[in-house]
Amino acid sequence: MNMNEQSYSAIASVFREAIGRYTKGEGNSVVTDIHVQPVADSGELVIFNDDDEELARTIIDEWVEYEGDDFYQVVEPVLKGVLATLKDEGTFDCLTLMKPYSFVLVDDEKETVAELLLMDDDTLLLDGELLKGLDEELDAFLKDLLEK
Repeated sequence: MNMNEQSYSAIASVFREAIGRYTKGEGNSVVTDIHVQPVADSGELVIFNDDDEELARTIIDEWVEYEGDDFYQVVEPVLKGVLATLKDEGTFDCLTLMKPYSFVLVDDEKETVAELLLMDDDTLLLDGELLKGLDEELDAFLKDLLEK
C-alpha cells in the first residue's frame, strides 16, 4: 500500500489528539492500553481507551481503497512507524499516564491483533528479528558444553 505524506501526517495528528487529554491534569491516569482500530471498509482510524471511550478519529484515504485480505498486516508497520517517530520526538514524555501502557492494534471485534508500542521505563520488548536464530545458538552452546 502506497501512502502519501498527508496520510502519515493525519495518523500522527490523530495520535496527538488522542493523547492530548492525558497531557494535563493532576496525578497519573490509569490506562493500560490505548486501542488503535483501523477500519478497512470506511478507512477510519479510531483510537479509544480501556473504557471504550473514543479519544480521536480520522479517515485515511488509502485504506478505503485497499482490497487485500492482509489489511492488518499492511497497516501494522505504518502505525508502528508513526508511533516510533512520535516517541523519538518526545511526544509521549509528558503524559500523565502511569507506565507501563501500550498502544495496541485491534480488529473490528476489538480483539488484539498486535502490540504497536509499549511505553515503560524499564522494560525492553524483544521482537522476532532480534531473537532470530537464538534457538540454534543455544542448542549449539549446550551441545558444546555437554561434549566437554
